Amino acid sequence: MKTKKIVIVDDDIDVITIIQTILSKEGYKVTFANDKVEGMKKIKEEKPDLAILDVMMTTHYEGFELAKEINDDPELKGMKVLMQTSIDILTTTKPDVQEMAREFRKNPGFKDLHVILVKDINTGKAGVDYLSEDGKSIWFPVDGFVRKPVDAKIIVPEIKKILGL
Repeated sequence: MKTKKIVIVDDDIDVITIIQTILSKEGYKVTFANDKVEGMKKIKEEKPDLAILDVMMTTHYEGFELAKEINDDPELKGMKVLMQTSIDILTTTKPDVQEMAREFRKNPGFKDLHVILVKDINTGKAGVDYLSEDGKSIWFPVDGFVRKPVDAKIIVPEIKKILGL
């Protein structure tokens, strides 16, 4: 089986070091970048099987912006994206996670949230709905979420599941 490549994009060198150590021990080829621009460059060069993206780097939503760019780039079609975040994830049993995010956005208890992360616990489908600086709701799918701080017992199985291993 060919070695799977993973790119980590995070501005915290300690987080990168921990994840890189964990994943290297698991047999993955791991590279990293510290921001969105460097991350996209590395992703286009490396063509990884998975990108692990931090959310807040140079800006509050830089990781989301990078994930959306990856999703919108035909050259990167099908590349897996795992968001690393401390933001709470709302779970649902509805397979249309985008519609569920829209329902949460209309709910008075959630409508003022700048970020809504949604995951269907049955299918594993996940996505991000965030409000841009001009208040526009932006949606894109992702392959999963992992909470910070990173825990090897959680991130390794999640990566294996996302990569179909």
